[in-house]
Amino acid sequence: MERVEIRWHGRGGQGTVTAAKVFADACLSGGRYVQAFPEYGPERAGAPLRAYNRISSKELRMHCPVSNPDVVVVVDPTLIESIDVTEGAKEDAKFIINTSKEPAELRKKLNLKPTQKVYTVDATKIAIECFGRPMPNSPMVGALNRVTGLVDLGTLLEDVRKSFGKKFSQKIIDGNLLAVKRGYEEVKEG
Repeated sequence: MERVEIRWHGRGGQGTVTAAKVFADACLSGGRYVQAFPEYGPERAGAPLRAYNRISSKELRMHCPVSNPDVVVVVDPTLIESIDVTEGAKEDAKFIINTSKEPAELRKKLNLKPTQKVYTVDATKIAIECFGRPMPNSPMVGALNRVTGLVDLGTLLEDVRKSFGKKFSQKIIDGNLLAVKRGYEEVKEG
């Protein structure tokens, strides 16, 4: 695919903006042109927010929010109750949702078109098991990479190691690397 546009839905404090940035950095390392940027409302923990990625094989000249995403990543599934995460999504869009529910249940809830795909991964559970905190961003990055295939998993893990290495202990870094791998392996298509 020449250009992929991704819209992330999460809440402040869940690492959604960091996830978009880490994924973009990995795609950049993989030789693509990238953009990653947030759109904030009132900046407080728990407030809904959006973040965006554009990943392309060609130079990106467009600088605006993603209104017709190819991929929608829902980091906080409670947002499905209050906002339309399907808004503007392309006919063949892929939805990746952090939930313990089955993809078929989410397909019905979101009223997706037959041409749209839904993927689920229990990213919060993976995060708690891997590094003891309900921060679903790392497993969601792994799931996104599995669904899109935009970057080699090794490149992604190396970029996660680099970006977390400046701020966290080895134990936290290792937990996040495991969480990315598990998100990649445990995402379910429906």
